[in-house]
Amino acid sequence: MLQYLRISVVSLILSINLRQACNLVGTSIQPTVLVHGGSGNIADIKLPKIRLGVKRAARIGHDVLQRTGSVLDAVEQAVNSLEEDINFNAGYGSALTYESQVEMDAAIMHGAQLEAGCVSLVRDIIHPITLARRIMENTRHRYLAGEGAMRIAAAEGFDILPKGALVTTASLESLAKFKKILNKTGGSNSYGSPGTVGAVAVDACGNVAAATSIGGITGKLPGRIGDSPVLGAGTYADNESGAVSATGHGESIMRFNVVSRVLALVHHSNCTIQQAAAQVLGEMTKRFNETAGIIAIDHRGQLGIYFTSQRMSWAYQRGAELHCGVDPDEDEFENVI
Repeated sequence: MLQYLRISVVSLILSINLRQACNLVGTSIQPTVLVHGGSGNIADIKLPKIRLGVKRAARIGHDVLQRTGSVLDAVEQAVNSLEEDINFNAGYGSALTYESQVEMDAAIMHGAQLEAGCVSLVRDIIHPITLARRIMENTRHRYLAGEGAMRIAAAEGFDILPKGALVTTASLESLAKFKKILNKTGGSNSYGSPGTVGAVAVDACGNVAAATSIGGITGKLPGRIGDSPVLGAGTYADNESGAVSATGHGESIMRFNVVSRVLALVHHSNCTIQQAAAQVLGEMTKRFNETAGIIAIDHRGQLGIYFTSQRMSWAYQRGAELHCGVDPDEDEFENVI
């Protein structure tokens, strides 16, 4: 069908805008890709693989940015790497619904023309973030869910896996633990472990992009959608302010409109992106008694990395420098060239 055909208009508009932006600004900004692998109570035993995964994703995204010059390609490929990694709650490592199913959400956004693609209730594919991009570029809509989204996946040639192929032993164990806790507490407000993966990037001209992908929270009700695919809540990118990807308790992040608040402070209140992240997450945690984390890059290339949870895994590459952290105030550095 016509709406399923690949359309080059979006890509053409973006490329024109990129050339215009490069003519207007200097090249003092160092191209950077910053990723996160989710926030929460990350067990010590998982840390080596978590660190390896986020560093790999940051390097992949940075290499793509250097080769293609596209921040959109960079964040997509960085998130693809995390979706393929069983140690993260996205793609192959996704959390399960109460009925032991995988239902994934994702969003991707380019800051030049505010183009975006969002998807929810995705099953049986490894890369929901790529499906979100295809929706942005190849349909007349910006958000599709469930059966409609899966029809696009099939039309676009995605490898549709056998039912249950994304269900892992670890996710089944997490669901069993959650059900035991739920049975003991009997509380309808009990939530399973959250988790998200995301990436933000900036090029030398100040163009930014953001991408977020998630399997949801363990034991969620079928059909539950969190903050990650909701623009302004868990994902947003705007060349006039910056790009942000959030992680944490989705219901709270969504109600507090976290990402939009962060970028509004940067744009209107002369806050640095780090100051804005700390202020908004502090207010959200105080308001709801729930935690979250943020990675962000502003239009000048300044970084924001902040979380109110116990831990958040993150990594970024800028030039030859690769930085990584999990605990508060941690910044592990290595030279990768």
